[in-house]
Amino acid sequence: MKLDGKDYFQVLSKKIVLPSSFFGPIKYYSILFNNKNCIIDVYENYIKQSIRSRCDLYSSNGKLSISVPKIRKNSSKTRMKDIQICYSEDWQKSHWKTLLSCYNSSPFFDFYKEKIEIIFQKKEKFLIDLNLKSLEIIKDFLKIDRDVYFSKEYINKTECIDLRLKKFLSSELISYDQVFSKHCGFINNLSILDLIFNLGPEAINIINDKENIKI
Repeated sequence: MKLDGKDYFQVLSKKIVLPSSFFGPIKYYSILFNNKNCIIDVYENYIKQSIRSRCDLYSSNGKLSISVPKIRKNSSKTRMKDIQICYSEDWQKSHWKTLLSCYNSSPFFDFYKEKIEIIFQKKEKFLIDLNLKSLEIIKDFLKIDRDVYFSKEYINKTECIDLRLKKFLSSELISYDQVFSKHCGFINNLSILDLIFNLGPEAINIINDKENIKI
């Protein structure tokens, strides 16, 4: 059995290394929750404009990205675990309004909104802590009862199945009803929040879909 050119038993015996994610795309969580060898690297160098600090939503005008601003440092290379969040502007309030605009009419938004809103109220110092809170909420929503592991040092790409630069694109065969799909069509590869707000408990079926689990 081959997975993108990798022998299946090789995949089983090696760590699968993922980046940290701020409400990342569906496939990211499919891989994370369905592969026991996954580990999130918090010692990698931060990459801007990536799932580490940005997620894609579905607005009335189509795909819309929101991102968590960081405090700028003189050095261009900063470990993910050391990235600090900037609060010079009230981005939390702005992002929450965006979520309301995008998903207030979705079938399950009211059911989940109280726990999600907490994310946009508490001021975490570090981005990695914010991402960890978002991960725990997603696990809670999906009833995932398993540990997620984090690196204690940088993991060399020769020692693992390295997905830190991967574009987490879901199978084109996967689709579901979205709030604005009747007007704008289905948009794939959005944040896990889009899936959860639209499908609720049934979201786990897409997370566990065999096409999405593939590396």
